[in-house]
Amino acid sequence: QVQLVESGGGSVQPGESLTLSCTASGFAVGRSAMSWYRQVPGKERALLARISADGSSTAIADSVKGRFTVSRDNAKNTLSLQMNSLKPDDTAVYSCKVVILRLPFFGQGTQVTVSS
Repeated sequence: QVQLVESGGGSVQPGESLTLSCTASGFAVGRSAMSWYRQVPGKERALLARISADGSSTAIADSVKGRFTVSRDNAKNTLSLQMNSLKPDDTAVYSCKVVILRLPFFGQGTQVTVSS
């Protein structure tokens, strides 16, 4: 079955960096576009970044453009999100997503907390 497992979250201070990873299995990872979302309590999930199946095309939300970068390593079935210059407003649960046969699949998420 489709499995998405995020890792790399944690607690950091403003201005620091984190790299999140999403390890995927159970589907043709190298043939699937994927994306990163984040969610804070009481709000809907927000799309942060998309990357094409081969990694040649990416799109980043305006809210994090210039600070976040998405990449993937299809040989390792891994999606990454490099987050720089983190701010307290970046505090959220971050999850990766894939759509298979029009059905969305999310991982369980990883918590990122930015606080001084």
